[in-house]
Amino acid sequence: MAEIVLGVGASHSTLMNTHWEQVIHRDRAERFRDGLRSARDAVAASRPDVAIVIGSNHFRGLWLDLIPSFTLGVGEVISSGEAGTPSGPQPTDPAFAQSVARFLVEGGTEVAISARLQIDHGQSHAVQYVLRDLDLPVVPLVVNAFAAPLPLMSRCVEVGRNLAAAVAALPGGLRVAVIASGGLSHRLPWPSRWQEPGNEDERFLVQSWLNGRGDWERYDARRREITTAARPALSPDFDRGFLTALERGDLQRYAEMSTEDIEAAAGNGGQELRNWLMMAAALDFRPGRTLAYAPMPEWLTGMGVAVIEPVTAR
Repeated sequence: MAEIVLGVGASHSTLMNTHWEQVIHRDRAERFRDGLRSARDAVAASRPDVAIVIGSNHFRGLWLDLIPSFTLGVGEVISSGEAGTPSGPQPTDPAFAQSVARFLVEGGTEVAISARLQIDHGQSHAVQYVLRDLDLPVVPLVVNAFAAPLPLMSRCVEVGRNLAAAVAALPGGLRVAVIASGGLSHRLPWPSRWQEPGNEDERFLVQSWLNGRGDWERYDARRREITTAARPALSPDFDRGFLTALERGDLQRYAEMSTEDIEAAAGNGGQELRNWLMMAAALDFRPGRTLAYAPMPEWLTGMGVAVIEPVTAR
């Protein structure tokens, strides 16, 4: 049967690509970058055949005209390439992805599927750094973390467990890495509820999210201006507590948090912690290792990276 050989959680920020020279806390930035290198080396050492990349959508691939809670890429995967992230078609394994989708649905997890999925830095940042030079097929699992209503944290745990069961049901001895991209604490200058934009910038963002299909680049310059002008709002104590829980194999307790709880504790960008919970559930909430943590106001984000090894690897 197939098996999950490693889990990785890694924060993402396109400002890491575009604003490196503006970094004041250079030691923190380098610590996080070194952590990404260590995660990449851990992936390489686990010898996976394919990587499932769980990440969010930043309205460059999915839009408010249709945005499922969970979307699995089962065919072509095309990266939008914004802000120096990978661009164009990505290597993938449609047969594996379609088998996973079938087992998920038969196991009670009705994921949407896409035979031509456009991803953004919600997945491609991990491809760029955690999978650098590994030339692995990627299967994206996109989680709706920004267009309310969001999936329950407990539902994300359920999906993660069913993902592990789907992989285990596949024949052939395939080795699978599961990578979660996003978080930790940060606040984007986006409306928490797209239905109620509060100012001109938020109204522009909602219009770009609604009308961007096939034309997202037309909105991107101003979107970047709005984001880079934001004031940082990090919660390092929350981040460190989350990573400590990961090390203890205790992340499941975060499944009790509501969307409102997460935003209050970790900002609207903290909603991406769903991705980490899904990855950890797929690894049966095994104790993990933090490779780096760096609160980076220059990148608007608490940047963390960690790995979880399955019991067979240990």
